[in-house]
Amino acid sequence: MAGTRTQYAVGLMMTSVFPQVDPAGYQPHALHAADRIWPETNCYVDLWIEVLNAAGLPPEAMLGFTLTQDFEGDQMTFFKVPLEDLETLYGIRVTELAIFDRPEAHVLEQIARGRLCLLEMDSFYLPDTRGLTYGTEHGKTTVAINRLDVAGREMDYFHNGGFFSLSGEDFDGIFQHHLTETDPPFLPYTEFAKFPAGTVSESHIRAEAERLLRRHFARRPGNHPIRAFAQVFPEQAERLAEREFAFFHKYAFNTLRQMGANFELLAAHLAWLGRHELASHAEKIAEVAKSSQFLLARALARKKFEPLATALDPAAEAWDVLMAGLAAELGGAREAA
Repeated sequence: MAGTRTQYAVGLMMTSVFPQVDPAGYQPHALHAADRIWPETNCYVDLWIEVLNAAGLPPEAMLGFTLTQDFEGDQMTFFKVPLEDLETLYGIRVTELAIFDRPEAHVLEQIARGRLCLLEMDSFYLPDTRGLTYGTEHGKTTVAINRLDVAGREMDYFHNGGFFSLSGEDFDGIFQHHLTETDPPFLPYTEFAKFPAGTVSESHIRAEAERLLRRHFARRPGNHPIRAFAQVFPEQAERLAEREFAFFHKYAFNTLRQMGANFELLAAHLAWLGRHELASHAEKIAEVAKSSQFLLARALARKKFEPLATALDPAAEAWDVLMAGLAAELGGAREAA
């Protein structure tokens, strides 16, 4: 594999999709500020927040889809921006990129065309996850590669709430250069984003964000997602207590963090649209999710789960008020399943 990886680097001029951004001085978007309740949400939405930030576009506009989050029985919906919303709002077309050669070859080809590739990669080799999974645990996550230097074994990439670089052994690991010729490579699921040739006006973005808000409100869950979660929360916590404590972080990420981060982003979206009172109810849900996460940790330590039975009640009440307020403004129609 080592002999193969230089063949496609020759003849392609190394460039980057956003030449103005540098990992050393990059300033994350305000949606990732340290003083937020949930500074990071999930890898896919966080990545798009920073990609839009680098493109000079308002990521707050895309967040109406957060109205559709539901409780899925063992987790809250892992919320992701619909790709059609990115095209409607910003003119960005995202589709799957077939990977049939070395992933680096495909990425270089698209970067040369000014397109951004989003790849599912192993967080074991991502230094920005130091203290979490870097060098300790293999995990699937999505990154967007802005600059790739195969010969120099360097990569600049968007991931979670920032913009980072990796090199050397991490580069070899992320692209599986440790495999031999007889080892079958893992070909990652890859999307690529085509950016519009011209600029998109703020008036267009705001008008489409308002329209999408109505569409996503019509697609909201038919049942109360927070009350559904609250009904099984204490029971799930008791089962969680039987697992090793490290599993707490995985459970909390997929339940309380997804709920809290989702609604804090909805609050940002509503505030961006000028609906500040409604935004306060969404923010209340985010706050309750954070306090419930601390409460869950204490319950596991003490093996006392009774307080969890009512922990989410304030969030459920805020959801009721939020949905009633939106229904008064937007109409209460619900889109057929």
